[in-house]
Amino acid sequence: MRRGPRAGASRTRLAILAVCLAALAVIGSARAKDRVRHQTPKADAAGLSPTGKRARIDRLIRTGIRAHDLHAVIVQVTVAGGPLITKAYGTSMTGVPATVDMHFRNGGVAISYMSTLLLRLVDQKKVKLGDPISRWLPGLRGARRVTLGMLAQMSAGYHDYELDPRLNDQLDADPFRQITTKEQLALALSAPQQFKPGTNWSYSHSDYVILGLVLEKITRQPLGMALRKQVLRPLGLTNTVGSNTPEIPAPVLHAYTSERREFLGINPLIPFLEDSTYWNPSWTLAHGAIETTDIADMTRTAIGIGTGRLLTRRSYQLQINPHLGFGRPQPGCERCQTLNRALGYGLGVFRSGAWILYNPSFGGYGAIEAYLPAKRISIAIVTTFREGSFDAEGNPTNWSQILWAQIATFLAPRYAPPVP
Repeated sequence: MRRGPRAGASRTRLAILAVCLAALAVIGSARAKDRVRHQTPKADAAGLSPTGKRARIDRLIRTGIRAHDLHAVIVQVTVAGGPLITKAYGTSMTGVPATVDMHFRNGGVAISYMSTLLLRLVDQKKVKLGDPISRWLPGLRGARRVTLGMLAQMSAGYHDYELDPRLNDQLDADPFRQITTKEQLALALSAPQQFKPGTNWSYSHSDYVILGLVLEKITRQPLGMALRKQVLRPLGLTNTVGSNTPEIPAPVLHAYTSERREFLGINPLIPFLEDSTYWNPSWTLAHGAIETTDIADMTRTAIGIGTGRLLTRRSYQLQINPHLGFGRPQPGCERCQTLNRALGYGLGVFRSGAWILYNPSFGGYGAIEAYLPAKRISIAIVTTFREGSFDAEGNPTNWSQILWAQIATFLAPRYAPPVP
């Protein structure tokens, strides 16, 4: 995905649901309109047997693979905790079929784990969301005005380092480069805060890098260890592993991208795709929260976070509150916007209507894990891309989000994801 000021996007877009919703709303593209219309479910799941539902989901995915030129899709859907479909489509590499036990990077899904860890510490009465972060990071600029809750809600106003052209230039030139926490912070603090803390909303990875440092101070443990003990293990996530290196446990779902096309000066008319599976993810998030996972753990995450299994009722409600009407676009703010029914944000989770979700998209992977409490439906999808998935600049759409919206509309039409 194109990133930085050159194309007004980011290298990862680890979790901007607006990309999916804009695609559903068409974004003014006749081609996108034709695709969405063609794949809109003609009937809902009422009255269908589980076999009929699986067949309909299977058709939606196969149609999406052809329409969006996807390399592979892995999907798992559950209803009331029971499996409806778990299936892999396409190939990981030439001659290597995708399988449901393959591992991939989960990107921004780890943000929901970090917010859950914070809220567990609140439930344990070790901290309050209103505590200023200067209590743990006294030397950090603006720390006395920024609270734990502002970091978790992404309303602290810090410049998002992942949009910084200096980082993007470095990673374009060497996608295997190791990025340190010190470098992340230096970029985050290289620009003034974009608004008075607590007064606006802007999706910022910087907020969660800083929160990761605070969580280590509070727990007196490395972030990865604290997450394992208080979130991953209690949720039963046996295949979600933290690593700041390019390593991915076998078997591996390979990813492919065209995002360096413009940097490398490759003509848009020339086919171009490179294997990005082992590009270094060290720049993506707080060190200790950079993880790999599988489709079963994505489902467990959707259900565990979506039901608030690890939190008190109050903390769960705080986490999933979409803050409708909060925030506004403003000059000089990279991602400032007003939260609404189509795109809401709580403390480390997105909301789309009644669905609770996270939807990472970076480095050739697109994914989503979503839960609908009213119907106890979970949907987890990961996709990889072929050349036809990318535009002339090397930007893909996270087509897993489109597939999720279609499956969600089919299974629960009364709770169809809203379109702006």
